[in-house]
Amino acid sequence: MADYKHGSMDITEQEKTFNSFITFTIRTVVTIIVLLLLLAMWNA
Repeated sequence: MADYKHGSMDITEQEKTFNSFITFTIRTVVTIIVLLLLLAMWNA
């Protein structure tokens, strides 16, 4: 444990995964909002 230096770990894969997750989440939320708006207009 004494050999560990804060900030020395390679986190490129974690960053890619996080960015993919955020992109997926944003696209999903936008799609749901658009579908809800279309349903609201269709039923009005």
